[in-house]
Amino acid sequence: MEKSTSENLIMVTQEPTTGIAQVMINRPKSLNSLTRSMMRSLAQAFKSLDADEFVKVIILSGSGRAFCSGVDLTAAEDVFKGDVKDVEGDPVAQMERCKKPIIGAISGFAVTAGFEIALACDIIVAAKSTKFIDTHARFGIFPSWGLSQKLSRIIGPNKAREVSLSATPLTAEQAEKLGFVNYVVEVGELMKKAQEIAASIAKNNQDLVLRYKSVINDGLKLSLGDALALEKARAHSYYDGMTKEQFKKMQDFIAGRNAGRSKL
Repeated sequence: MEKSTSENLIMVTQEPTTGIAQVMINRPKSLNSLTRSMMRSLAQAFKSLDADEFVKVIILSGSGRAFCSGVDLTAAEDVFKGDVKDVEGDPVAQMERCKKPIIGAISGFAVTAGFEIALACDIIVAAKSTKFIDTHARFGIFPSWGLSQKLSRIIGPNKAREVSLSATPLTAEQAEKLGFVNYVVEVGELMKKAQEIAASIAKNNQDLVLRYKSVINDGLKLSLGDALALEKARAHSYYDGMTKEQFKKMQDFIAGRNAGRSKL
């Protein structure tokens, strides 16, 4: 089932049987640069998919030679002066609010805002041709979607300062070594690998998947001691809420898996 915004600039495809949804930025002639309306449409797509009970995993990609080359600077004043405060129309804010796992299938250029959108994904698969570039300092744009804070926490402050202050491109292979790309694949294998990961997630206990993503992401905002306390508190709350029937179902499932392995 395919849905799209006007002009098909943000395309959403859902497969109810698998629970996997795909969101594609579709403005290839402009290297998928984002207009104000596209930003709002992308934010709305994640908000809607998060509320859809049939969606288990979301794959985000871009069409053509770029994942996303950033904000369309022909409308820079309109975007930056107004929309920087608009959480509802902020795609990164909606991605961070999204309870469902988001897999970025990144190919080509992921530049500035495109880099920030990529970092808002939970798992990233990148084609070998991918280049991540932060051009905020080059063009006089102040980061507002998290790049100044997230990148330093992932790759370390010294390397992040180099990448952002010099606008040095990072290849997919470099990004994998630095720890924010999970897999680097040939461009023809990109969606296949993203789908493979999505399918592995979709077959698991969905209540636990959502809770697990939440405790990881929420814990990253805290000190280790506070994060461990958060995990413990949420574990207690989870088990306190389980019925005897749910415990029995868990035990039967584990017993069945163990029995299956013994026959191999």
